[in-house]
Amino acid sequence: MLPVVAGLLLAVAAGGRGAAGEKESPAGGRFVCTSLPLDAAGSGCPLPPLPAQGGSLPPEEELKATVLQLRETVLQQKETIGSQREAIRELTGKLSRCEVTDGKGPWKKEKGKDTMGDLPRDPAQVIDQLSRTMQTLKDRLESLEHQLRANVSYAALPADLREMLQRRLADLERQLLSKVAELEDEKSLLHNETSAHRQKTETALNALLERVSELEKGNSAFKSPDEFKVSLPLRTNYLYGKIKKTLPELYAFTVCLWLRSSASPGIGTPFSYAVPGQANEIVLIEWGNNPIELLINDKVAQLPLFISDGKWHHICITWTTRDGMWEAFQDGEKLGTGENLAPWHPIKPGGVLILGQEQDTVGGRFDATQAFVGELSQFNIWDRVLKAEDIMNIANCSTNMPGNIIPWVDNNVDVFGGATKWPVETCEERLLDL
Repeated sequence: MLPVVAGLLLAVAAGGRGAAGEKESPAGGRFVCTSLPLDAAGSGCPLPPLPAQGGSLPPEEELKATVLQLRETVLQQKETIGSQREAIRELTGKLSRCEVTDGKGPWKKEKGKDTMGDLPRDPAQVIDQLSRTMQTLKDRLESLEHQLRANVSYAALPADLREMLQRRLADLERQLLSKVAELEDEKSLLHNETSAHRQKTETALNALLERVSELEKGNSAFKSPDEFKVSLPLRTNYLYGKIKKTLPELYAFTVCLWLRSSASPGIGTPFSYAVPGQANEIVLIEWGNNPIELLINDKVAQLPLFISDGKWHHICITWTTRDGMWEAFQDGEKLGTGENLAPWHPIKPGGVLILGQEQDTVGGRFDATQAFVGELSQFNIWDRVLKAEDIMNIANCSTNMPGNIIPWVDNNVDVFGGATKWPVETCEERLLDL
C-alpha cells in the first residue's frame, strides 16, 4: 500500500523538478503541486510477482503460509498508514499554500507575481483540489488492500519503504519552506517598490509646489521690468517686500508710488527706511484712526491724503533739508505743503528699504498693527525735488520717469512671507479706478 502513497507524493514533489528531471525548477527553487486525475483511482497498482518458493512443504501449507504472511504485511502497513496520517494532514495544510498547475505550461512571471498555468490562485479551489487528491489516494489504498486479500501470488512490499517515504516527505517539506521564504521575499520587494514609488511621487509634487511658489512670488519675467505690483493681502508681521538697493546720503528726495488699499482702521505702512541708530529715518504710515503721516529722522508731519477707498491712487512726497520743506501730491494734484520737518538733516546712507512694514530695528522687528494691507506699484525715488508738472505727467501716465536712485524694476524687489508679485499690464489699467 505505501508504494502508492510514495508514488502520489513523489508525483507532488516531482512537479517542481521539470520535464527533464532537473533538480531545480525554472524559477530557481520553486515547485509545482500536481493533482492526480480522478479517473486514476481504479487503475490499481500491481504488485511484483512472488519469487519462486524452493521448499519441501506441501502446496496447501505453502499457500497458507503465504496468506498469513500477506495478512501480517497488510496489518503492518495499516499501522504504518495510521502513523503517517498526521504527516499527511500536515502536508495537506502546507499544500494549501502551494501553487497548483495541470502541467500544461511552464512557470510564468508577470507584473511581479508568480502564476502557473491557467489555474486560478484562489486558495479555496486549491484546497478543494488537494482534498480530491487525498480522497483518490484513500480509494487506491483500499483497492490495493482488496487486491492483497484476493491475490496471493504477489510478494511482500519492500522493507525500506518507510525510510524512502520519510525522505520524500522531508524533501517536500524543505521545498514548501523554500516557497514560503520566497513569498516573504517577494512581499518585502513589493513593499520596497511601493515606498520608492511613493518617494518619487512626493519628490515630483514638491518640485511642482516649488515652481508654483516661484510663479506666485513673481520670479517669472513680466512683459516689462516695471509692469508688476506687490500684493500684501494680510495684516501680519511677516508679509513684506524689500528693495535690494539702498540710499546714498540725500539732502532732498522725491518718493512716488501707486497704491490701492481699503484697510481699516488705517492702511498701515506703505514703506519705511531705517538706518543704524534711527529706525524712523523715512516712514510713510497711516496707523489706527490717525491721519497719514510722514516721518523723517523721527520727526512727524501729517499729510492731507485720503487713499483708503480701495482704488488706485498715485502718491508723491517731496522733501528738502533746507528748512525741512515738504509737499504732498495725490493723483497729480498738490494737496498739502509744510516746513520745519527735520530741517538741515541729511538722509543717512546704507539703510534698509522695506515695503509694507514699519521697522523697529534695521530690517526687522515688525508690528502687525502697523503693516500695510493692499497693493503697491511703481515705487521710485529721486535725489531731488521733482517739479509739479513732472509729477502730474507721471500720474497721468503721459511720461515714464524711473527714479534715478531707486527705480521700480523686477530684479530690485524681493518679497517674503507670502507676499506676491503680479503683472500689471499698463498704467492706464491702474487709472480705471480714478
